[in-house]
Parts: sequence; C-alpha cells; structure tokens
Amino acid sequence: MIRFCIRHRRLVMVLWLALVAALAGAAATWPGPSDDDFTLPGSESRQAAAFLGEAAEEAPGALVVSAPSGIESAPVRAALTGLAARVDAVPGAQAAMEERRVSQDGTIASIPLHYPDQAAAQAIRDVRDAFAPPAGTALTVELSGGDFADVTPGGVTEGLGLLAAAVVLLVAFRSLIAAALPLVIGIVGVTCGAATYGLLSHLVSTPGFGVYLTIMLGLGVGIDYALLIVTRFRTELAAADGAGGVVGVEGAVERAMRTAGRSVSFAGLIVIATGAGILLLGPSLGGGVALAAGCGVVMVLLASLTLLPALLVMIGTRIDRFALPGRAARSVPWSYRWSKVVQRRPWTAGAIALVALVALALPATQLRVGWSDAGNRPVTDTTRRAHDLLAQGFGPGMAGPLVLAAPATAAAELRAAVRQAAATPGVAQVIPAENGADRAPEAGDGAAPESPAADGTAPASPAGDGAAQAPAAGVREYAGGRVALVIPATGPQDERTEQLIHRLRAELPAPVLVSGSTAAAADYAEHTADRLPWVVGAVLLAAFVLLVPVFRSLVVPLKAIVVNLLSIGAAYGVVVAVFQFDVLGQGTAGPIDAWVPMMLFTIMFGLSMDYEVFLLSRIREEYLKDRDNTRAVADGLARTAAVITSVATIMFCVFAAFGAFDDRALRVMGVGLAIAVLVDATVVRLVLVPAAMEVLGDRNWWFPGLTFRRLTPGQKRT
Repeated sequence: MIRFCIRHRRLVMVLWLALVAALAGAAATWPGPSDDDFTLPGSESRQAAAFLGEAAEEAPGALVVSAPSGIESAPVRAALTGLAARVDAVPGAQAAMEERRVSQDGTIASIPLHYPDQAAAQAIRDVRDAFAPPAGTALTVELSGGDFADVTPGGVTEGLGLLAAAVVLLVAFRSLIAAALPLVIGIVGVTCGAATYGLLSHLVSTPGFGVYLTIMLGLGVGIDYALLIVTRFRTELAAADGAGGVVGVEGAVERAMRTAGRSVSFAGLIVIATGAGILLLGPSLGGGVALAAGCGVVMVLLASLTLLPALLVMIGTRIDRFALPGRAARSVPWSYRWSKVVQRRPWTAGAIALVALVALALPATQLRVGWSDAGNRPVTDTTRRAHDLLAQGFGPGMAGPLVLAAPATAAAELRAAVRQAAATPGVAQVIPAENGADRAPEAGDGAAPESPAADGTAPASPAGDGAAQAPAAGVREYAGGRVALVIPATGPQDERTEQLIHRLRAELPAPVLVSGSTAAAADYAEHTADRLPWVVGAVLLAAFVLLVPVFRSLVVPLKAIVVNLLSIGAAYGVVVAVFQFDVLGQGTAGPIDAWVPMMLFTIMFGLSMDYEVFLLSRIREEYLKDRDNTRAVADGLARTAAVITSVATIMFCVFAAFGAFDDRALRVMGVGLAIAVLVDATVVRLVLVPAAMEVLGDRNWWFPGLTFRRLTPGQKRT
C-alpha cells in the first residue's frame, strides 16, 4: 500500500479529490434524518409510545408569559391576543390560547405553540423578538422548547479549533508548508467522515448532535496523526546522507510510514475499537453515537495512510520552504534531562503523580447521570428564562411531567391510577394532557372533561379518594389509548423524581404505564449504568489484545491500561466538579447526560492509548538496540516529547473549543476530552510512565517464550 501510494501519487490525489466531491455532493443532495429519541426498547416509555403513537406528544414549544398585574387583566389579554394573532400568521403555526395554563396566582401562563418545522420556529422567535408590550404593562414573554434555544453559529467552534491548531503547527514546524499538511489531512478526512455519517443516517438511526462528534474527534486525531508522520518524514529526510532528489524523498517517506505510520495505524485501530464499545448499549441506542465517532476517525486515518504519503513525495525537499526563523537546537533536550530527574527518584515521582491523579478523580465518585434540560442552559438563553418562569409559577415538576398511559380499553384502571397518583407523596398535581383538550370525553365517564377555572388555571387534583371527579376529568382519550399528566413536586433532574417514578410503577394498577420524557430519561440512565461495567471490560480487553502484538510484551500493555484508567478518572472528576457541582459558578449545575460517561470513557481510553503507542513504540525501538531500559526510556522520551506535546496541545485546543458549544452534552464531551489530553500529556506521560518503567526495569518487556528466544540478555538485535 505504501509503495503504491508513493509510485502512483497523482492517481491517489485524483481519487481522493473524486471521493471528497462525491461524498460531499451526495450528502448535500440527500441529507440524512436525525433521531434524538433515546427511549429504551422494552421500557414502559416505549410500550406507552407503541399504543399512543404521536397523538399524545407534547406541543414542541410554548410562549411563557409573566405579568405581575395578572394574565387575565385587560391590557395583558389584549397584548397576548395580538401576539397570538401574529404567531398564527406564520404559515402552519398556531398559538393555542384555548390550551393555555395559568399559575395559581394568575401571574404566569404557558401557551402551547404548534408549528411544522424549524423554519417556522425561527419565524415565531422573530415575532417574539419584535413584540413590544403596551406602555405601562410589565409583561415578559419567553420561549420554551428546544427549537428556540440559542445555537452557536455553524463553523465558529470548528474554526476556533482549526485556528488554534494552525498556530501550534506553525510553532512546532516553523514552516508554512509543513504546518499546512496536517490541516489539509484533517479537513479532508473530516469532510469525508461527516458526509459519510450523513449518508449512513439513512440506514442507521443517528442523533442530531452526532455530526459535531464526528468533526470534534476527526479534527483532533486527524491533525495529530498527520503531524506525527510529517515530523518523522522530516527527520528521515534530514538523515538521508545527502541522497537528494526523488530517491531520497521516497526513501524518507517509506521509512516514515513504516515507523510513525505503523504507530498511527495501531493508534487509530485502538480508538475505533474502543469507541465501538458503546455498541454494548444496544444497536438502537449506541449505534448512532458509535457511528458518529467512527466515521471521522476512519476517514482521517485513511487520509493519513494514503493521501499524506502521496503529498509528501510530491512536496519532497520543498517541505521546509517559507520557513520561519528558527531557534538553535539544544544539544540535550529538556525532556531527556527531565526523564533523568524522574528516574533518579522513581518511587517519589510516581507517588506524587498518583496522589495528584487520585485527588482530581475524587469528585467522580459522586457522578450522577440523567439528562440536561433548559435549566442547565445559560441565563441569557430564552429557554432557560422560560424554564425558570415555569418553575416559579407551576413548580419545578412542570419542566418534566410524567405521563400515565393505558390502552383505550382500560378507562377504569386509569381513573383509579389517577386517584392513587394524586394521593402519592411527591405528586404536586394531576392535570389534563395538553393535546387532549379538543378530544371527545371518555366513553362511559358520564361527564364531559372538566373545564379550566374562570382564571384559566387547570383543575386541581384531589387530596385523596374523597374527590374522584376532578382526576377523572384529567384523563384524555386518544386513538390508541388514554393519558393523564402527573406533575411531580420536584424537578426532572432531582433524584426524588426518579424515586417517584419507581414508586408509581410499583404501586399503580396494571396495565397503566408511567411514561414521559423524564421517565424515559431515567430508564436510559439506569440502562447505561448497568451496561457500563461490560463496556469497560470490553474496551480494556480490546486494548490489551491490540497492544500485546505491538510491543511483544504483557507488562507494558497492563501498565498502559492502569495509567490510562488513572488519567480518565481524573478527567471524570473535573467534569463532575465543573458541570455537576458547578464549581465555576455558571448556574448550570445538573447531572451528566446519560450517554456521555460511557462515550467519554471509550474515546478517552482510545486517545490515551494514542500517546502510549507513540511513546512506547519509540522506547521499544531504543530498548532493542542494547537492552538498556533506563537509557531507552530517557532517549524515547527525549525523541517524542516535543511531538507529543504538540499533538496534545492541538487536541486540547480542538476539544476545548467545543467546550463553548451551546449543547451541554457536547460541552461536557469537549471539556472532558480536553482535560484527559492535558493530564495524559503532562502528569502521566512526563512523570508516571517514566517512573513506572524505571521501577519495572527489564520486566517491562517480559513476554513468555518469544521475548527470550528472540533477544537474550546482553545480546544486541542485528
């Protein structure tokens, strides 16, 4: 493959150009659908959806209004009527004033919005932004619903990451051409990866945020893989003993690909294999996320192993043109001197590093998974302000009502369940489902559904069994079943809400099911927690199996796994402290999205193994010269420290840029990966690894039978 890419470099270039054009064009012509439904197959939520269908779904958004003078005051009613008329003028949109809910004090109202698509949602937002309350009326209007959340302009985050990577590459290579090559490989690979992901979404259910995961991982690893190969090519070219022209260039490319390219191949395979561990969640849940991660990594890996050698041969000795003024190289690199410091006192250095990692990891023991909502968004976001108004007027449970659902033939059982739920501790009230307001009354109920009170408030739930008519009126009939809404007294992210879900499911009569977005999130969180040990075990086993043949050692892979687990634990701890405990005071505290910890583990482990492969491959190369472990560690660290530092800096910048993303789950991913890279490239690679390898000595390279037959003590490799 290497020789083919070298000899047929122009053909390789043409094929890649054709591939980019074909994939990008196909993805633009046939954009794939996205599915953000993480409902667990077989759960009560999925069973309820099976017979209710889409009929009982909540309206996608709402106008949330606050008026201290009262929603029903004449000026406010007139203003809201005018606003609703302007919303109704948007094609396909409707502000359902007749379905509005008003708080008990009459100062806050929620008006459901129905609209066909995101274009209509943007038009509704424009209407709200242009709305001017009447003079003298203290009226606030906010928008609730994911379609109205603030969104980072497309390309800004990715552009920041690329800009930071370009600066780091320029500093590392001090050559414009050399610095541009990794960027080209990263962009080409990510373009193909994102397009492939979009096309495959026609066949596999994929989440809407998946393309950003493809871009984030593709840019991070793609630029870094190319950087490693280009660095080795320049080293081999400089050591070509004056053999210029095509012969020297082709030889340098071939040697670079057989050394750095081989390390990149194994590193990429490890990232892909560990990332695929999330498939253990089940194909319907983990398939889309694993596909998002894999598409970017696979494409940048292919570009690094095929397109890059072709470009290197074509550029050849011109790679150092347009060079910046360089600094004189020191005879003894700082990394070599640092390694000697660590190796003189390996136990002390290792203990200090271990204590630091454990201290960072401590908050991870309090990790709690769930789902983010508008309450975790910045207070500058209209959906966050709407969330706070709803909690103020209706209680925190209004942000995540529970749905009691039953088949159409189970009217009596559902009425009994509603009465029982209303008397259950932790339930604030039972109210009619919004979309059922225009449905027929229940068959056999003997009465039409109770109308809202004169002030527009929903009917109150009874305190006990003595008032059965109100909750019965809260039951709504749909084509496939019947539903009622239960409002918890606590918010959807509160652990007490999860306890309430379990209690209702245990106590309510069959065939009544407890469903809704909050219940579905709880189901998914429990499922991921149950599967996490299996994912961890599979990832560790895959890494061990892949590393053993690379290093021909059993000890080195085991040591690599242990130190990587320590760095991942430290990253988990920082994520929990920043996002769950909100130590930075951003006002966005909440549980970590259920899919994130598992995805973070699989990706962080793969990326950490990248550095392990790069560093230990060079250490093993040095060790095989004279079996001097101490010298091999120092020389290997000295020869790789600069490039690993550059690689880590690029990854950190790319991932940290995604920490500014509007989606909280992606922010957690970005920050978690950035911290993992930072810890791995500093505390682990510069302290813990050389200390551990010095303590283990020649035992690092123990391999039953094969090692001792191939290389006996004191024998040099020939």
